[in-house]
Amino acid sequence: MIPSPEARAAALLRELTLDEKIRQVTADMYFDVDGDYDARRDPLCGSYRNPGHFMHQKRETPAAPAEVAAKINKDVKASIEAQPHRIPPIENGEALHGAQWGMCTNFPQPIGLASSFDPALAERVADAIGKECAAVGVRQVFAPVVNLARDCRWGRTVETFGEDVRLTSDMGAAMCRGLAKNGVIATPKHFADNYGFGGRDSNYAETSERTMRETILPPFKACFDAGAQSVMAAYNGWEGVPCSANRRLLTDILRGDWGFRGFVVSDYWGVEGLRTAHRLVDSDAKAAAKALKAGLDVILPFNEYAAVKETVKKGYLTERELDQNVLRILTAKFRIGLFDDPFANGDAANDLVRCPAHKALALEAAREAIVLLKNDGVLPLQKDRVKRVGVFGQSAKLIPIGANYSGPYQAPWRGEDAPTPLEALREFFGGEAEVLFGEPDEIETLAPTCDVNFYFTTILEGEGSDRSDLRLPSVSVHKASESDGGLIVDAAAQSVTDDQERSILRLCAADPDAVVVLQNGAPIDMTAWIGQTKAVVESWYPGEQGARALTEILFGITNPSGKLPITIPQTVGQLPLFYAHKPSGRGYGYCDNDGRPLFPFGFGLSYTTFAVSDAALSVEEDGAAVSFRLTNTGGRDGAEVAQLYLASHDCAVVRPVKELKGYARVALRAGETKDVTLRLSKDAFCYYDADMRFGLHDGEHTLLLGTSSEDICARFELTVQNGLFSI
Repeated sequence: MIPSPEARAAALLRELTLDEKIRQVTADMYFDVDGDYDARRDPLCGSYRNPGHFMHQKRETPAAPAEVAAKINKDVKASIEAQPHRIPPIENGEALHGAQWGMCTNFPQPIGLASSFDPALAERVADAIGKECAAVGVRQVFAPVVNLARDCRWGRTVETFGEDVRLTSDMGAAMCRGLAKNGVIATPKHFADNYGFGGRDSNYAETSERTMRETILPPFKACFDAGAQSVMAAYNGWEGVPCSANRRLLTDILRGDWGFRGFVVSDYWGVEGLRTAHRLVDSDAKAAAKALKAGLDVILPFNEYAAVKETVKKGYLTERELDQNVLRILTAKFRIGLFDDPFANGDAANDLVRCPAHKALALEAAREAIVLLKNDGVLPLQKDRVKRVGVFGQSAKLIPIGANYSGPYQAPWRGEDAPTPLEALREFFGGEAEVLFGEPDEIETLAPTCDVNFYFTTILEGEGSDRSDLRLPSVSVHKASESDGGLIVDAAAQSVTDDQERSILRLCAADPDAVVVLQNGAPIDMTAWIGQTKAVVESWYPGEQGARALTEILFGITNPSGKLPITIPQTVGQLPLFYAHKPSGRGYGYCDNDGRPLFPFGFGLSYTTFAVSDAALSVEEDGAAVSFRLTNTGGRDGAEVAQLYLASHDCAVVRPVKELKGYARVALRAGETKDVTLRLSKDAFCYYDADMRFGLHDGEHTLLLGTSSEDICARFELTVQNGLFSI
């Protein structure tokens, strides 16, 4: 009988020296992989940031996938040969919306992918990402981000799947499943609540245990249930202890309550931050001891061998305690087959990375990601009636991928057959119409001469770029520093060269039918101009094929079907604003604002219409179900996302005013009807009572069927009493 990964890891652990064990919990990263890199690289660490991430910045032509695979294989071989027990290292990297080691297929940013409400699509995307990682030997990725974005001032909102627990859980789990199919370790992050008041990144979390259990932790649990074998600890502190050394999180909850059997990595410099940022200890040795004893296993990004060695030598950490960390790491390496097959097939990498199938998938994902927010009879446009197109806004000249996690170190992402919006429009017309780019000072002269005009917005956001103002920026520059995230994610330079709100108003005055296209990763304050425009399209950052998908939607080749995974407020003063809040004892508004959003969670328009009929609730053995007929009552094929919310009352504790519990994306031809059933398991009705016991407690529940969190077409009442359902 073949020994299990756990048994093989335990047997190997018994043979390791203390020095070998220490090496397994350390990692390293080299920014310069040229010159004397082979001599400088320490081959004894347990994990490495893959060198492919750093191979492109000094080259006119980026390194090809096969070359990256050869570089990683050479490093892996050197490490195996240097190890007394031939332990292969884990080569890790980023893969937020595409494998980031080089010029790989670039999919929609997560906030856009979430707009599809299509976990099956997300799993296919992650499968493609996993293939492009494994093709060169990257076997662990620091993704997905499953923190909830409930204050969109947080610059990293773009990295999330939005504000909702259920949607984030489903999308995160789907991504983990897709990556795992390729022997790539998913690492959900950042564990746990990764921003503080005002959306400030990595600030101390004042979140209660109840809120943590009800909202923040479930998406992580869903990822682990889906097979994620690692998790990244957050920078921030919770309950008085930084997450990197928080035993309550990393041992009691993660391993005790949930039975997690994987390993925990620090965020970059997170363990060092116990000394520098949090001022919890006075030495790196003590920092390493606190983290490793609490349940963290791998210290990223640089080699902390000396600190860990000192930690054991001084008795801050025993060898037996260290054994637990090392065992978890070795077990994961055996699970993914790293010992049995540690090398990538470089010969196949060139044909796989950005292959036609992956680019087609990027286009499909972009089509589902785009949300139509406003349309007063302008869209879709008719191609045969257009001979001259005016294009304004600097983002029209950029591939719509977003700055963060979109390319290798200090080298912008680029790929053949990946157009900017301006290029995609010109490609679409193929010379049948004149497509002109206009500078801001040309709006009044150029726009009136065009049959259709577009304005593409630009915003400064991302890691290290939290916002205190949700309006479109005007003539500004952001230069990210090493400390705010620009070092790895290449947020190095972003700028805005236009007074955008003024330009939109001027364009709408020159052409009342002008279309505003948002390119952003988080909600925008549109109050200054939305009343003057007839059409607004939320494209997010739809990825390398996003400009083509956007053009198809603008001209009716594709019917928009995306739904908002996040609430869009009217103004920044409403924040934090999310739909699943708990009841107020007084009210939700301000003296000059009624508290309602500009666009609610789950909202999105179509070029066709849909109708729900014959809706009925039934009780099943393991829960409840709402069945209904969904009809496309318009003249175009399209897709609708049916959404089922739960509003609970007369419970043991206060419950949110409503929560998404089920949904289905349904494609319908014009005039077609389909029977749809949304099932809710018993868990959907469970909650933590006053004593923090999770279970099927008594309560009254209203099931709300609709097409957004505010557009409800049917309601049903259900009672839970003594563990039984009745209607």
